[in-house]
Amino acid sequence: MELYFVRHGKTEWNLEGKYQGGHGDSPLLPESLHDISLLAKRLQDTAIDHMYSSPLPRAKTTAETLIKNLNRKIPLTIVRDLREFDLGIMEGRKFSELENEMPEVIYAFRHQPTDYDYDLIRGESFERVAQRTTKAVKQIVAENNAQSNVVIVSHGAALVTMIQSLLGTKIADIRKNGGLSNTSLTHLRYEDGEFKLIKWNETGYLNKKLESSDTI
Repeated sequence: MELYFVRHGKTEWNLEGKYQGGHGDSPLLPESLHDISLLAKRLQDTAIDHMYSSPLPRAKTTAETLIKNLNRKIPLTIVRDLREFDLGIMEGRKFSELENEMPEVIYAFRHQPTDYDYDLIRGESFERVAQRTTKAVKQIVAENNAQSNVVIVSHGAALVTMIQSLLGTKIADIRKNGGLSNTSLTHLRYEDGEFKLIKWNETGYLNKKLESSDTI
């Protein structure tokens, strides 16, 4: 089974450097609709049996727009546990402000997950996100046959945690391959009960130089 993980298109809050999290949300930028059309071209020769998405509008809109651009009848299922981290009091706040207010928390979230104090921000732990997201993906695998190609649309931090956990990466090393960019494609293969990484954070089809606000 081939699994293609897509991070949603870039949003207004992404551009403004704000945390969105599992409760916050902001609209996709106009340029993101173009980026999604380029992703559709990248996937045009890939048979897609089913698409799954987080319920948050930025992910759901990305999935719906991708299906429209592919111009195929692809079933879309919304899966609650594919949503982004609950970031508690960080949601809607600027990265720069929080880096000044709670530098240790922000540094740990981005670089040292085992030191992340999720209680301090009244949020969700890496362990909890790994548990719920990998359970969701394994359920998706169970619902599809072994030759299926599925697309999963989710969020930057949740996807990094989800994918690395599926690959057997420990929480301490979750960030080892870096982050994921908006409208990026990460490809895993599931075979004989194991997930194998084929391609991490593919973005070449976007035909642009990525900015720091594109990746988390």
